Order: sequence, then C-alpha cells, then structure tokens
Amino acid sequence: MALPPLRQELSLLPGPALLDGQPSHTLHDPVRNVYFQLDWPTFEILSRWMMSDPAHIIQDIEQHTTLTITEDDLIAVAEFLAQNELLQVQPGQAGKMAGHLQKLSGNWWQWLLHHYLFFRVPLVKPDRLITRLERYTRFVFTPWFALATLLALLFGVVQIYRGWDSFSSTLLDQFSIKGVLGYGLTLILVKVLHELGHATTAKRFGCKIPTMGVAFLVMLPVAYTDTNDVWRLTSKQQRLAVAGAGILTELMIAIWAGFLWYWLPDGLARSIAFMLATTTWVATVLINASPFMRFDGYFLLSDFLGLPNLHTRAFALARWHLREVLFGIHAPKPEAFSAARERRLILFAWATWIYRLSLFIGIAFLVYTFFIKLLGILLFLVEVMWFIWRPFKLEFKVWRELWPAIRQGKHTRRTMILASGIVLALLMPWQASVTSSGLLRPQQYEVIYAPKHSRLAHKFLPDDAVVRAGQPLLQLDSPELAFNMASSEAKLQALQTLVAVSGFSEEQKKQLQGMQGQVLAAMSEQLAQRDIKEKMLRVAPFSGRFRWINPDIREGEWLSESEPLALMIGQGGYQVTMMLPEDDVVQLVKGDEGRFYPESAPLQSVSLKVASIAEEPVHYLQEPLLASQHGGSLLVREKNNVLVSDVALYQVTLTATDMPKDLLMHGWRGKVVVHGRSRIPVVSWVRHAVAVFWREAGF
Repeated sequence: MALPPLRQELSLLPGPALLDGQPSHTLHDPVRNVYFQLDWPTFEILSRWMMSDPAHIIQDIEQHTTLTITEDDLIAVAEFLAQNELLQVQPGQAGKMAGHLQKLSGNWWQWLLHHYLFFRVPLVKPDRLITRLERYTRFVFTPWFALATLLALLFGVVQIYRGWDSFSSTLLDQFSIKGVLGYGLTLILVKVLHELGHATTAKRFGCKIPTMGVAFLVMLPVAYTDTNDVWRLTSKQQRLAVAGAGILTELMIAIWAGFLWYWLPDGLARSIAFMLATTTWVATVLINASPFMRFDGYFLLSDFLGLPNLHTRAFALARWHLREVLFGIHAPKPEAFSAARERRLILFAWATWIYRLSLFIGIAFLVYTFFIKLLGILLFLVEVMWFIWRPFKLEFKVWRELWPAIRQGKHTRRTMILASGIVLALLMPWQASVTSSGLLRPQQYEVIYAPKHSRLAHKFLPDDAVVRAGQPLLQLDSPELAFNMASSEAKLQALQTLVAVSGFSEEQKKQLQGMQGQVLAAMSEQLAQRDIKEKMLRVAPFSGRFRWINPDIREGEWLSESEPLALMIGQGGYQVTMMLPEDDVVQLVKGDEGRFYPESAPLQSVSLKVASIAEEPVHYLQEPLLASQHGGSLLVREKNNVLVSDVALYQVTLTATDMPKDLLMHGWRGKVVVHGRSRIPVVSWVRHAVAVFWREAGF
C-alpha cells in the first residue's frame, strides 16, 4: 500500500547528537513554525518517504545503513505524521479534517476556559528591528565587556558595603506609593530588556524572531518572545546562550545599576538605579530560573541535559514508576535511561508536581481574593478542577484501561490493603484532643494598684493573711491630695463668704449667679477628692487570702502610678480560660476532662473539667497573654490597639478539680489539653469545607 505524501513545504535540518551518540535531525513545519526532533531511524525513513512503497524503504535502509527497520516502525512514523498534520490532505478527507478542527476548537465554554487559563497576545513583529538592534549590541558579547562588568560588580559591592547606611535607608524609602509606582515601571522596563536579551542573542546566531508580546497565565501577565527558530541551531552552547540570555541581561543591568548608584546624585535616577540593582531582578530571576515551569530555567535545564520536552518525558517516567510501585504490572518503560538519570528524572517530576500544586493553589486563592465573591469562588473551582483534579482524573483513566494487568499485579493486593486501611482510618471515629493556650487563675480575685502620686502609709496585714470581707488591708496617702483638699476647702470657704456678703453691693449682686456656679463646682471637686481619700484605705472586697506582690515594700515608700501592690484571692476554686476557633470548640461539651501544664512549672499539672462554653463567638481577644505576639498560641493581628482574630473565637471556661500547693496564690499561663468527643476525620473535613464555603460566599 502506497504511503501518503508529505507536505511539500516541510524541511529537514541537521540537529545535535543525542545522548546515546546517534545523529539527530529537525523537521520544520513553517506554517505553524513548529519543530520536531527526529532520531536516526525516523530520519532515514522520512528521507526515503518519496519511494512510497514500505517494502522498498525497508530494503533500501538495510542495504545502505546498519539499521534494522520493521513495518511497525513505518506505521509509528506514519501515525506521528498524521497526528501532527504533516501529510498532504487527500481527496475525500474534508469531512475528517473539519471534524478534527471542530475537536480542536471545542465548544464555547472550552474556548473560554482555555483563554482564561492561558492565552497569548502578540504585540509586535520585531524581526527587522532586532536585526538593527543586534548591530549596536555586539559589544555586549565581547570579552572586554565581560571584564568591565566583572570590575563594575566588584566596585559596586565594595561601595555598597562602605555606604550601607545610605543604601539601606534607600530601601526603606521605597515603601511608599511613589516607590511602588516606580518599582512597577522599572519592572516593566526590565522585562522588556529581558526579552530583548533573548531576541538579540537568537538573532546573533541567525534565528528569526517572528513575534513578541504578553502571555497571560490565569490573568497574570508574562512577557514572551517567540524563539522557536532556535531549534535550527545544532550547537548546545548556542541554545544555552539564547535560553539564559534573559537572566544574564537582568544580572548585567543589576551590576551596572549598582555601579551607577554610587555616582548618581539623590533623585529619581538614583532611585531607579537602586531598584534595578536590588528589588527588580531578585524575584524575576527566582521565577525565570525555576525549572518547574516552562520559563528560562526549564529550557536551560532541558538543553543542558539534551532532553527536549523534559517535563513531558519526566512526567511519563514518573507515572510509569508510580504504577510499578503501586501495582507491579511490569509495563514497558516510556524511555530507556541509565539508572541514575532515571532516578533523577523521577525526583524532578515529583518536585515539579509539588511545586505546581502549591503555585496553582496560591494562584487560585489570589484569583478568589481579587474578584467578587461568587465569581471568585467559581474561578477558584475552575483552577482546582483543571490544575489539580484533571491530572488525577487522567491517571485514573489509564488505571481503568490497565485494569486487567493491574488486577494480576504482584503489588496490587498490598496496595489495596494499604488503601483500605487509609479509608478505614478516615472513616473511623477517633478520640479528639484539643490543645491551646490558657490562663489559670482564681475564680475570684482582685489586684490592688497604686494611685497617682501616692505612698504606702501603713500595712495592716502580713503576707498570705486570711481576711474577711470589709477588713482593712493597707493605708495609702498622698501629700499632693492633702494639699489639693486644703486648697479646695479654702477656695470653697472664700466663695461661700463672697456669696454671703453679695447683698451689700450692687456689683456683687450682678455676679451672684456666677459665684453660685463656682461654689457648686468647688463642692463637686471637694467631694471627688474625698472619694479619692476614702479609697486610700483599701479594704477586703470579699473573704479570702491577702498576698503582697512585693512583700519587701516598706511603709513610707513612694509608689509608681498603677503599680500593683497586693492581690486579694477569694475562697472559691481556680479556673482556666481559653479561646478556641469553631473547628475545635465543636469537639467539646460540658463535663469533658483535660489537664493544664504551666509554662513556668512544667513538672506540675492541674486536672480540669469543662464548666461552660460561650454560645456567641467574638473576633477580638481580651486576654493579650493568649496571643502569639506575647507567647500564646492564638494567631491574631493588632488593629486600632485591639487584638483581632480572622476566625471566630469561643470562650471556654474550665474548673480545676485539684490544685498543687506550688501553684496556689498565683496566676499561670500554660498549655491546655482537653479530651473531647470522638469524631470522624472525613466528616470533620467536609463540615469545615462547607462552613468555609458558606461563610466566604456570604450566603
């Protein structure tokens, strides 16, 4: 049967040697500007494709080369050509081609999904401009420019080290609206120069640059340059140079910007030089140098290893390895590599999957944040379904096709037992323990603080005395208060005298009403001062024990304002207060038991029992000691001098059923562990997911 003819515009180009030493060639499709790397057998078959007769092709290859070709090899090449539309369209294939086009185009929602996840916007056709620009940038590729750049780097590092105070203060100045705007404009400039670095380097090696523009990855703009023509190059060093030109361009810009920063005067130019030398290139290099996405780092690694389509080949090998580990079906490998390279490719594939999973989840949350809630949730689900669930679905589809072999695999039973154990563990009820920070203190207590400008006049009781309600505890006095009271008394008497004699003078009669108001104000002031004086004698508000916070304080000593002096502890028991989010508080009921472990006395512990659980949640924290900023476990943020939690918190109060003597008469912070009700992990996760969805959707 005659072979179908190839498209006439296709061209075969020489390529670099492959890893095993065999020669390679590159097949170029100029209509789509797509290149295909061919191994030696495929090249020999295509170079004789015009013979049309498969038997003649096989015979000619065996006569003139050392290769052995079979009909299966010819069939595989024919399928490759057909799948990539490299064959001429034959009469009667119009319907088939239309159906293939419809399949590629998809329906409207597939088109919308594809253009939301990724699309390109070509902006310019720069080939002619890049040709002119390449003439003026040849000096960049000279040895003397490399030496000058190295010297500029050394000089810049030395000068930045010597002027570090000025340099670091410039960094702080960038945290402003003007600085952010300047950073954005500078970043755009750097990205343009980054792409020009790729383009001019490729043009230097004779490649064409058909388009430059912006690609959108989930609505995030990324500049791109079409350098597919680099596949024409047979030198690995030249391909590496083109792939790394963007990163090297940004590094050179940063070096020369750091050099110029020292010489430029304060102003816009120096700020731009600072941003070019520091903040712009760091994130860009970290992103572009990553081999886990199809950016510069990926192409550098791919060309360095001599493995085109590195991701696809590594993923196929990792999926094969996963099936062998899980089922042991002894399926043929996608490709044959050395044992060391095979392990590295499998690890690289898993690292890429983990990196992409984290990245896509982060992008999904970012998309949710910047869109209205309903649309944000929809786009979040699209992200999760396309980037996370879809790969799993495709792999499960392969498992279904391989089920006859999987069922007889030597590891299948082990895997099924392990999977069943995991499912049972998720569906079985587990004893739940809730852990958080808590405060242990008496149920009834009061701290006595020193008022302003006071001193201790008399101590009625020793430390750790048993007192009854109303019993005097300590006496304070304040010379300033005594002076103010005397002044107020004299002022009041003077005003009362003026009021009493106001009837003897017409002028004083006119001022009578004002003087009466002054008398009332003076009386109010005197009453307030008497109230303060009465509080100078502190009495026990309830029966219990009296403790001096500083037992060594002496009578007559002056006190600081709001200085804690003593502590009254009631006769009731002790309790622990803690704040829990909804996910934890639903596991507890009144009567659950637990223990408290003080931070300052780790060898002691207190038995607890849940006494009450607040019915209404709060979003602010009244106990600063429970916040993570002060050593607690609750993640909160400060807003208007108030500690605010992003999740609802419920107050849980626990009573102490036993108290070690070493912990009495003190307040403690520590870890609380409460043994709650049993729960099924899957049910808890689903409940939490539904609650989060319901809350975030705003229903």
